[in-house]
Amino acid sequence: MKKVVIIGSGLGGLSTALRLAKKGYDVTILEKHITPGGRLNVLEKDGFKFDLGPSFMSMTFELDELFNSIGEKNPVELEELDPIYQVFFEGKDKPRKIYKDLKKLEEEFKDVEPELARKADEYLTRAGHFFHDTEDKVVKANFNNKLEYILKLSRVPLKHLPYLWKTMWSEVEKQFKSEEVRIIFSLVAFFLGATPFQTPAIYSLLNYTEMRHNGYWRVKGGMYKLVEEIMKILNRLGVKIEYNTEVVAVNSANGSVTEVVDNKGRKWQADIFVSNSDAASFRGRVLHREKFSDEKLDKKHWTLAPFTIYLGVKGKIDNLMHHNYFLGSNFRGYADTIFTSSINPQKPYYYVNVLSKSEDNVAPEGCENVYILCPVPDLRYKKEWADKDELADNIISDLSARTGFDIKSNIITKTVLSPDDWASTLNLYKGSGLGLAHDINQVGAFRPKNKDEKLNNLYYVGASTTPGTGLPMVIISSKLVTERIEDEYKFIS
Repeated sequence: MKKVVIIGSGLGGLSTALRLAKKGYDVTILEKHITPGGRLNVLEKDGFKFDLGPSFMSMTFELDELFNSIGEKNPVELEELDPIYQVFFEGKDKPRKIYKDLKKLEEEFKDVEPELARKADEYLTRAGHFFHDTEDKVVKANFNNKLEYILKLSRVPLKHLPYLWKTMWSEVEKQFKSEEVRIIFSLVAFFLGATPFQTPAIYSLLNYTEMRHNGYWRVKGGMYKLVEEIMKILNRLGVKIEYNTEVVAVNSANGSVTEVVDNKGRKWQADIFVSNSDAASFRGRVLHREKFSDEKLDKKHWTLAPFTIYLGVKGKIDNLMHHNYFLGSNFRGYADTIFTSSINPQKPYYYVNVLSKSEDNVAPEGCENVYILCPVPDLRYKKEWADKDELADNIISDLSARTGFDIKSNIITKTVLSPDDWASTLNLYKGSGLGLAHDINQVGAFRPKNKDEKLNNLYYVGASTTPGTGLPMVIISSKLVTERIEDEYKFIS
């Protein structure tokens, strides 16, 4: 029986553990913290329960695939969100509700975008063609080198090639007249931790998955329920997990990892090692590869850092839904400066999740749990966050004014996490929330590989390796790395 050590218990690590354990591998997970899940975690405080990071699922068919691959029925209950979310534009009297039903969406924007249903249908149909024409060839494929990747790209219909060089914004600008509608269809770029002015147009496929192919879903019981259900299966399969165990060094011989060393000096041997730590920074900070030094990594394009606020609030905030976005009036100007600013934004754009709108047991009766995420520059640009309370108060005041509810006077509990907190807690490179961004030169075979370049029994899973960021992508990542391990080790239980 081949022994596997997985470094980190984010969703990528947990999913890989599921797949390998089911195939008969002896799996041990080493986790830095006292709970599994990585960014997919939970914060419980003063009677309130918050999703720490991700707050919804998309492409839920990938979750079904994960459980089907191990012969299990998906144990997680999901509920589709309708409307998907609402957007508060600065200076507007009421928010815009975003529906999958294009006739409803057209009615919502009838004052600014004539024939929206037709235009959106055309846009989503094109995006859907790209999604289905590339899904198996590019997204769900392993690549041994860049030439192999380019050859696979050459089998994608030629009509899609222009999308590789255009931006998301250029496509929505061409398709829609209203600035508000353009912003709505480009918000998915922010889900990738980037802006639509930098994100390749190919990611319009995410519009297709959110508005036609699948939608957005909440996990009943909160997002951490997913981790809890996976852990139940891992326990049944005999997977071991060691908490308070951070890998700080790797020992090797003859081109193979022989053992990893943790922060307590303990050594862990195995036949195969899988790192669920960031695939780029792990190579630099633990393996000390010059190609992945801080100097080199700083020149790459990383996703925005998370600035998060968790509020337990007395009273019910009627104007908020499960998912809400709050935007200013200068979308282009904000997007152009948010990546590299060294000061707090004066009028921040932010996302608000209110889990208590959907769940009864996450807040005391008559209260709301409010989770706020504001994308901010990573630690390359803003190194000090001693002023984090100032930004938090600014956001809370803005949210109070735009919802008509005095949040500040009704706060029961408050927790603020700035990029330096996220960096130190989860080893996120310079506080980047979702790892490497999806520039055209940072996708596919141009992304850090899921097989180490020098050590033949070290593999990677997660956001900064193939195929990319987001919960569905890291589930696919676990499938790809499992296929690679199986192919290279030819191990059958």
